[in-house]
Amino acid sequence: MTEVRIAPISGIPEVAPGDDLAELIVAALGENGLLAGDVVVIAQKVVSKAEARVVDATDRLATAHSESARVLRRTGEMIISETRHGFVCANAGVDQSNVERGRLALLPLDPDASARRVRARLAHLTGAEVAVIVADTFGRAWRIGQTNVAIGVAGIDPFVDYRGQTDAFGHELRATRICIADEIAGAAEMVMGKSGGVCAALVRGAGARVARGAAADIVRPRSEDLFR
Repeated sequence: MTEVRIAPISGIPEVAPGDDLAELIVAALGENGLLAGDVVVIAQKVVSKAEARVVDATDRLATAHSESARVLRRTGEMIISETRHGFVCANAGVDQSNVERGRLALLPLDPDASARRVRARLAHLTGAEVAVIVADTFGRAWRIGQTNVAIGVAGIDPFVDYRGQTDAFGHELRATRICIADEIAGAAEMVMGKSGGVCAALVRGAGARVARGAAADIVRPRSEDLFR
């Protein structure tokens, strides 16, 4: 087993539209720098801010409807909807936390493209081939509480596929396909938090396979959805 290290990337200032996230991350890391194989996890909120995906709006529910491709459930002031990206989440990912009053943050138009741009820029600035994950907080249908998941991925295969291998008792594994991108995003949240102003984390030693992966690969096709 390898050792995995997770460290907050502190000192990134408030992000504004047009800001170079990669440049801000490199400046915050200082002499620590990046190594090949590192994974940089970035909070969706700052990606949305940099890409001007924050709007003036006071009606979150109406905004969530406008950001939804399909509304699946309604309860009080919340909807569970499918976004244009294929994500199923509360209020289409529209959120008012960590933005100015009267403003709402929307999901990036293409989180995978956002991750690829930051990754390419980090490589240009540092020479290190790293992976980038854009993470957001989602609830789970069958469990209480939220966890960070990967909504944008660049530079790694989002899965570790054990199918076809055998376990310690010689049984062939037929269904075990671990979403390592979500595991990395969830682990990074432990050092990022939600209220301390830390919007990125460095994960070293995760062991994800270098590949041209994408978070779009994680979205379950509707044909395989047993609950809709």
